[in-house]
Amino acid sequence: MSDFETVSVTEVPDGALILDVREDFEWVEGHAKGATHIPLGQLPERFEELDPDVDTYVICRTGGRSAQASAWLTGMGYSVYNIAGGSDAWIEAQLPMESENGQEPAVR
Repeated sequence: MSDFETVSVTEVPDGALILDVREDFEWVEGHAKGATHIPLGQLPERFEELDPDVDTYVICRTGGRSAQASAWLTGMGYSVYNIAGGSDAWIEAQLPMESENGQEPAVR
């Protein structure tokens, strides 16, 4: 496992590339506005969809899966930051969210 930095939701720059590694059913209900979605289990097959030269901020629900993804991506040479507290912290901070199901964004 490689080292990576953990940042709070308020430290994520506007317009940053946010990678959500939660499962499809979680993503549909609510995610950070403009985020990219690659479930953790698909990351080894799909990581090349990401640009290794762009800082990537990784998020899940609470920070566990995103820490795993951050460590793995760092080991592959990507510049990544783990978002502490995940989507729970994101919604608590009232940061922009969207859903794919036409309902008010929610996190579960």
